[in-house]
Amino acid sequence: MALVQELGVSPENIIYISPCKQVSQIKYAAKVGVNIMTCDNEIELKKIARNHPNAKVLLHIATEDNIGGEEGNMKFGTTLKNCKHLLECAKELDVQIIGVKFHVSSACKESQVYVHALSDARCVFDMAGEIGFTMNMLDIGGGFTGTEFQLEEVNHVISPLLDIYFPEGSGVEIISEPGSYYVSSAFTLAVNIIAKKVVENDKFPSGVEKTGSDEPAFMYYMNDGVYGSFASKLSEDLNTIPEVHKKYKEDEPLFTSSLWGPSCDELDQIVESCLLPELNVGDWLIFDNMGADSFHEPSAFNDFQRPAIYYMMSFSDWYEMQDAGITSDSMMKNFFFVPSCIQLSQEDSFSAEA
Repeated sequence: MALVQELGVSPENIIYISPCKQVSQIKYAAKVGVNIMTCDNEIELKKIARNHPNAKVLLHIATEDNIGGEEGNMKFGTTLKNCKHLLECAKELDVQIIGVKFHVSSACKESQVYVHALSDARCVFDMAGEIGFTMNMLDIGGGFTGTEFQLEEVNHVISPLLDIYFPEGSGVEIISEPGSYYVSSAFTLAVNIIAKKVVENDKFPSGVEKTGSDEPAFMYYMNDGVYGSFASKLSEDLNTIPEVHKKYKEDEPLFTSSLWGPSCDELDQIVESCLLPELNVGDWLIFDNMGADSFHEPSAFNDFQRPAIYYMMSFSDWYEMQDAGITSDSMMKNFFFVPSCIQLSQEDSFSAEA
């Protein structure tokens, strides 16, 4: 909240959406005038009532992609069945409910989930009206993958429903959280091969593509892993297969390979199995479309220090940033300027041609 305010955003335009808020943070929000926040259960509602007298709450409802299933208990959002109880509790606690929030996970491939979510949101608005609340905000969440196709597909589904359930002139402000959309492919990551092992091909999981049981397979260890730039790999699969940053013949044989981070932790597996030409220690791999939830600040694991991170930006991108109002010369020291935008994670110096 402090960081966003430092960027010039006024408190009334900040929404505190964490589903599990610390009391100290609720008190801080009250102190600085951040009044809008989310809630999905009675205990959280009472906590807000005790510590933020001016709170304006968005009721966070669950969507079909995170109800039930093996991980259902770990998800956030209240059920439609429980909403009336929470609205009645809010009335008793004198907490103002101003709208509804839902979030469809980026892992959900079915855009029809939005149909049910918007229908449920409309039901909550109607229930709130009967209890005496005047609601004026709908937050359709984030989870947008960054692909133009997915965004168009979601828009195709939700636009007609918004016109029906929350038409223009209804007084309902509709917002979303498109942060992951904007930065899902913000970086290209270059990593260095620091170690290599030859293993038997049949040691790889069944069902993955192999080059033949008589040929070797390789385990490659890179200088970055899940405790750094691949942090999102701990919670979701990485679908990106890297590009080898060296010249090799088109007919050069490909071998079953797995890619690992440097920590020696069994969780630090980046790619379970892919086909690559044989690599050597010192070779580079390039991962495209790195961004949302992937890059974390450098940290140590088992006293293994991550290498320095260098950022590179094209002159054209820098000029666009200046046109947008970012003109501080002090920022220049953090960037190298090259023909393309690459985030480097390295042990040693990177060749000038990169």
